[in-house]
Amino acid sequence: MKITGIELRRIAMPLRAPFRTSFGVETDRDVLLVRVVTPEGEGWGECVAMSEPRYCSEYVDGAQDVLRRFLIPELPELSESADAFAVKRALKPFKGHKMAKAALETAVLDAQLRSTNQSFGTYLGADRDRVPCGVSVGIMDSIPELLDAVEGFIAEGYVRIKLKIEPGWDVAPVRAVRERFGDDLLLQVDANAAYTLADARHLAKLDAFDLLLIEQPLADDDLVQHAALARQLATPVCLDESIESAEDAAAAITLGAASIINIKPGRVGGYLEAKAIHDLCVAHGVPVWCGGMLETGLGRAANVALAALPGFTLPGDTSGSSRYFATDITAPFELADGHLDVPTGPGLGVAPVTDILDEVTTSTEWIKL
Repeated sequence: MKITGIELRRIAMPLRAPFRTSFGVETDRDVLLVRVVTPEGEGWGECVAMSEPRYCSEYVDGAQDVLRRFLIPELPELSESADAFAVKRALKPFKGHKMAKAALETAVLDAQLRSTNQSFGTYLGADRDRVPCGVSVGIMDSIPELLDAVEGFIAEGYVRIKLKIEPGWDVAPVRAVRERFGDDLLLQVDANAAYTLADARHLAKLDAFDLLLIEQPLADDDLVQHAALARQLATPVCLDESIESAEDAAAAITLGAASIINIKPGRVGGYLEAKAIHDLCVAHGVPVWCGGMLETGLGRAANVALAALPGFTLPGDTSGSSRYFATDITAPFELADGHLDVPTGPGLGVAPVTDILDEVTTSTEWIKL
């Protein structure tokens, strides 16, 4: 497949409500989209980097810069063989920048699959036509506000609730949600690396609430201390930010640092690596689920396809479009009986709605190859 040019497009997507985690508050998304153009058509990828380097070292301006200066210039060397695996190999010499690499690889893969009339789900190995959906609930100003939010999401049909936590906002809100909605509610928490091993005794208080898991309680670069914490908790430890590759996942499993893994394709460098992590975890009997990064319909389509693979046995953060955006740039993903349908069309199975995309676009950059 020959690539003739690439468009880097920035769009501004206001969130329906502020989303607060232990590392900051988001009120809108500055999203970088990558459009790969070939003689046969085009493909889209979404970069999930945030505006500031808080979740990880990447940020959206840096992602656009590294794509322009280093990653995209590698593609002409591929000549006619620019499939997703070739792109992954070409980008490997560049350290880091997983989210930028994932966006480019996804756009190439989308174009590749559209040209062969194959869906993302089929290509990755999905064995379901719909996936159960959870929702991530940010840190609130009060427990009554939190309970109202959770009640609304349950009413919408979400089958699992994830609460963001941080020191000072952990045991009390979790207890309140459990007491209000009962033991049958699938409930988990996400710390986004807000604690240290010195907090182990405090985090053990969460064991009383029969949680599915506690996600990324400690620093993202410390598997050893996560292993030590896991030995002190009854609640399963799940890793997110710590897992950037299949090698990281293997190390975490070997050390006992995680008994569950959250796979975010942008964080690990793309859907090919995400599939490799899935396969590794299946081989070791480790459950996985698909995390979210407030994606538009483009990124959501690929995530839903990934979440339909057999190893994804826990509901992911694959919420409907209306969870975050009043208007999505694709046809909206709508929850039905707590599930989202896996797109079946070629490639991602969705495409931007031109009028909406133009309305939210803040800049475009065309790079001819």
